[in-house]
Parts: sequence; C-alpha cells; structure tokens
Amino acid sequence: MSLFGSASGFGTGGTSMFGSTTTDNHNPMKDIEVTSSPDDSIGCLSFSPPTLPGNFLIAGSWANDDGSKVFTASCDKTAKMWDLNSNQAIQIAQHDAPVKTIHWIKAPNYSCVMTGSWDKTLKFWDTRSSNPMMVLQLPERCYCADVIYPMAVVATAERGLIVYQLENQPSEFRRIESPLKHQHRCVAIFKDKQNKPTGFALGSIEGRVAIHYINPPNPAKDNFTFKCHRSNGTNTSAPQDIYAVNGIAFHPVHGTLATVGSDGRFSFWDKDARTKLKTSEQLDQPIAACCFNHNGNIFAYASSYDWSKGHEFYNPQKKNYIFLRNAAEELKPRNKK
Repeated sequence: MSLFGSASGFGTGGTSMFGSTTTDNHNPMKDIEVTSSPDDSIGCLSFSPPTLPGNFLIAGSWANDDGSKVFTASCDKTAKMWDLNSNQAIQIAQHDAPVKTIHWIKAPNYSCVMTGSWDKTLKFWDTRSSNPMMVLQLPERCYCADVIYPMAVVATAERGLIVYQLENQPSEFRRIESPLKHQHRCVAIFKDKQNKPTGFALGSIEGRVAIHYINPPNPAKDNFTFKCHRSNGTNTSAPQDIYAVNGIAFHPVHGTLATVGSDGRFSFWDKDARTKLKTSEQLDQPIAACCFNHNGNIFAYASSYDWSKGHEFYNPQKKNYIFLRNAAEELKPRNKK
C-alpha cells in the first residue's frame, strides 16, 4: 500500500503480540484484536448493557434489561432469542421474508421485541407468544432501524423514512421526506442534553450522512448532510471513489459520532461543531459494523466483507476481524477556540 508509505509501517508491531509476523494492513490502527471472530461476514455489533458487570461484545442485539438474552434476526424469515444462562435459542418471531432489524423495547407498561422485515412489515412481539402483539405496515422493505425509548426510526427501500412513538403502544408519529438521494444503509438515534432522543443520523450508500432533528427550532439551519467515506480526490480530472456508510454509532457520553464505511475506514465526528475529529488509516477490507460500550470507553468495529461489490468479490479465504479501540479521548468535542 504505497499510499501510506512503506508497508513496514504496518503489521509487524501491531500484530506480533498475537503470534503473527506477517506484514499486512488488516489492522493499520494497531487496535486490540478480538480472538475467535466469526467465520462469516459480520453484520452488527453490540455491547452488553450497563446492568451486566464487565463488557461483553456480541454480533447481535441484547435485551437491555438484564443482559441475559441476545436477539438475532435472520434471512430464514425468523428471529430468535438466545438465553445465555441456559444456552438455549428459541424462535420468537416469524415474517414472510428475511428479517433485517431487531430491537428490544423496554417501556414502563410493556416490553417487547421489534422486528423489521423485507416483507414490508414492522412487528412487535411478546417473547412468550408466537403471535405478534402488533403489526404495522411499512411503505417498503425495511433496511435499517434504531430504537431509544420512546422513539423508533425505520428507514426503508425507495428512501422511506418513518418515526414512531413508543409510549403506551407503538404508533406512527411522522413520515419524513428523505434528506438523502440514494439508498438508505444505516440509522442511529441521538439524544439531547437532557438525555432524551431528539433526532437521528442517516447514512446512505453514496458516502453521505444526514443529521435530522425531529422538532428543530430552525429546520433549514439545524438539519444538514455531510460527505464521508470517499477517496480524497480533490483533483477534478480524477473520478472520486464513493463508498457506502455501513454503520453509525453515537458516543454515549459526548454525543459525538462514529461512522464506518466500505472504504475500510472509520471516522469520528462532532455534529454540533460540524467538524471531523479523526479518520483512521485504511483497512484492507470494508468496515461493516461498529458500536460503543455503555460508558463510551471502548469503540468496537468489524472488518468484514459487506457485499457492496456483489458476491463475485467475496473471498472465503479472507478472515474477518473485530477490533477494540480506546475511545475515551478521541471522541471528546474539541474546545472551541
């Protein structure tokens, strides 16, 4: 990778502690490598809730009350609940097409699992029943979603965007015209200074993120989009490579955010100051997912093929990696001059 100078700058120092002396750029940031990473592409990452002592990382979604359950969504049209105490997995949801998203909702008067599917429905499940508590129709296939009670946001095919309120029972709150012109890829809710959900960040396949407040004082000024995960082509004669934004995660303390992309980089941003805090060196494959632990000290990201170039670019010999990075300092907003 001559782009970063000599290859000896990578690899050897960062990976020798794991017994490898090969010089490569699978870990150019020299972050901590998680052992026994999954054999298949890594679609999502999630840390254990703060109720659980220690930090446990899974590729899936936790039930956020006591951390004893993990939820998984699948292309086999089902969702399952894995009880970590008994090590048993049971089916808790059924759709007519692949299930794309799964989230745990903990409300004062109910708890349920929300699943979004390519069958154009959003379903809410009591894990003790095989029938959904509620089914809401979506305008198109569900592509991504996020939940922070009392708000949920779902992004669909054909650039559909719907906000739901979850108090008492889930209901549609507002349909929003997409601020992005290309296919939605990821979405993450952010909170205000009072720790209440107030808006969301939406990423697309066209190297762009939209910051959107639900009820901003000045919509034209407060809502904006920014470019990211693109090759640094300032030379107008050379075409710019544009990559998908695969994941967005907000820092739980500082409210800054991380994005990861098909370009194999992660970036840290301050949405309030509208500045970039950091961009990583380029990994040798896409970064497919990311997350922070509950206190924001650890940033986890997964290096894995994201299928953005189709099945013909899939290399089964290529190993998947999950890396952990100290995020305590790099995500702090910079002091205003």
